[in-house]
Amino acid sequence: MQHLPLLSLFGNLEQLNTVQLNFNQNSLNMMNIAIAFIMFGVALGIRPKHFRDIALNPKPAIVGVISQYILLPALTYLLVLVIKPSVPVAMGMILVASCPGGNVSNMISALSKSNVALSVSLTATTTVLSLFMTPLNFAYWGGLYASKSPLLVPITIDPVEMFRTVFIILGIPVIMGMIVGMKFPVFVKKVEKHVQIASVLFFIAFLAGALAGNFSLFLKYIHLVFLIVLLHNGIAFLGGYLFPRALKINKLNSRTISIETGIQNSGLGLALIFNPRVFPPELELGGMAFIAAWWGIWHIVAGLMLAFYWRRESIKHIAVTS
Repeated sequence: MQHLPLLSLFGNLEQLNTVQLNFNQNSLNMMNIAIAFIMFGVALGIRPKHFRDIALNPKPAIVGVISQYILLPALTYLLVLVIKPSVPVAMGMILVASCPGGNVSNMISALSKSNVALSVSLTATTTVLSLFMTPLNFAYWGGLYASKSPLLVPITIDPVEMFRTVFIILGIPVIMGMIVGMKFPVFVKKVEKHVQIASVLFFIAFLAGALAGNFSLFLKYIHLVFLIVLLHNGIAFLGGYLFPRALKINKLNSRTISIETGIQNSGLGLALIFNPRVFPPELELGGMAFIAAWWGIWHIVAGLMLAFYWRRESIKHIAVTS
């Protein structure tokens, strides 16, 4: 008896190739503003001693980087071997897995009562490492899957532009939030929760606007990638939790590493996909773009659900150090 190919579970993914998503520079700017606001609210409760604790106990941070840049791309490669999607969709999955952790992970870590200082440190570290790890992982794992694909182009990331972007949306808000938190502790204690709630609502409003701009396309094609992204993202969260637990990292830090691994900077992936200097515009990139775009929405939904689940679980017995 001949088995049906797993691809039949997802329909004809080739039809995604010519889809054009409506993401412009204004949308990306609004996303950066929303993330900066979130980072400011998260940083209100961070103190320098949190980072000193990480420096004195670097194991969770090292495991987190390994989970991000070695474990997740390898798991992604195994997943595409199993489900055998179209080459553009597979390359989109590999590109997302090659990106650094997303800045929204810091908000998710705060909501889940995980180690926010570790989260911020991992986001900053993986973002800096993305200057060479993102191109390296995309070339290596993409080459293993489709060595002759025209989509396997060399990715070049401008280090100056990357640093400028990261410093604006991550560095400045975190520094300002920490300064305000230390200078006005009484005031911050009263408004911190309200600021964090407002930042989450602002980001949700941005997501709703981005979805509205592409609503007809999502309705038409979402059935093709929903299960793929669900599996991919689920493996990222699960692997990101079980891997550090296997290495004797405590539950609190393992939660943080799970969130960092499951929340990807798919915005960087979209920026690379829509950059004609990286991917020539004549290539059919709809499959790649749709995977990155839906990842950017779904990982927030999944991350929030996971955060509120963990938030309800008692963590009084969990030590902050491994």
